[in-house]
Amino acid sequence: MVILIGIAAGIGCYTFIYARGGSYLTNDPRACMNCHMMNDHYAAWTKSTHRAVAVCNDCHTPSGFFAKYATKANNGFWHSFGFTTGRFPEPLRITPGNRTIALDACRKCHADIVDAIDPNHAGKNRSDCIR
Repeated sequence: MVILIGIAAGIGCYTFIYARGGSYLTNDPRACMNCHMMNDHYAAWTKSTHRAVAVCNDCHTPSGFFAKYATKANNGFWHSFGFTTGRFPEPLRITPGNRTIALDACRKCHADIVDAIDPNHAGKNRSDCIR
């Protein structure tokens, strides 16, 4: 039992101290740069018009406290697993679920434009704003 507690404490310390795990609980876009593969994405965001109105979580997590942190926990686990084991695609690819979240965020913020361009945006007829 003591060994298990020690292992859990070690993993917790690694995650929240060395790997800066606590930064992922914030809305600070610099948290994404904890992973070197995100540096280009962060740099692109800093030069984009979205920088003035949105941070990473606005587009890459769903609205609502529980949905947001459930998505962050799921992504955090799989990102950590992928980077620890070296099993991740290069270039990085968005998962279908995360793509849906981002697409829904685009549609929410740009609803007036989307409705004018694509009035029949339900179901399979939805335009893909992320192409």
